[in-house]
Amino acid sequence: MMAIDLSIVRLRAQLLLRRLGAPACLAVALLALGMGAWAWAWQQRAVAAQLEARPLPQPSLAVAASVPPATASENLARFYATLGQQRHAEQQVKQLFDLAAKNGLLLAQGDYKSGYDKASRVATWQVTLPLKGSYAAVWQFALQALRAAPFASLDELSFRREQIADTELEARLRLTFYLTDALPDSAGEAP
Repeated sequence: MMAIDLSIVRLRAQLLLRRLGAPACLAVALLALGMGAWAWAWQQRAVAAQLEARPLPQPSLAVAASVPPATASENLARFYATLGQQRHAEQQVKQLFDLAAKNGLLLAQGDYKSGYDKASRVATWQVTLPLKGSYAAVWQFALQALRAAPFASLDELSFRREQIADTELEARLRLTFYLTDALPDSAGEAP
């Protein structure tokens, strides 16, 4: 009995569609989609209203009160603690050459320029390295160099290729080491 009812309903729907035509059917379909979208948006609006009505969690005052803010002298001591030691600068440069060899890069020599800022009592070593190798190897080297010397900054990295088909390129990498000449103090004082 159910199969007969479904076939009758299907037949009546086909006759109605033919009588109304394609534009009317499209209008009815768009109306049904619009009503569905309106119902969905209404439901989403209700969910958003429920979320907005919930109170925000209160920050824990015990945690905030237990950690006092750092003083200026503590911040300065942390700054100097992150600097490299000027007496180890040559070892840092040697480490760059070792990293270049490890990455398969050709590094014949580098240019070095030192400086000193009297106000901050920070020495700088600017190291410019001409490299030859693949693009990926140069980037890998640059990242490893920054990991090995966290007190260095990458100031310049430029690439040059003679021909498009060349697999090796020439790169120029310039790092600046920020160094202090004072020995670390056990009391945590700045130099």
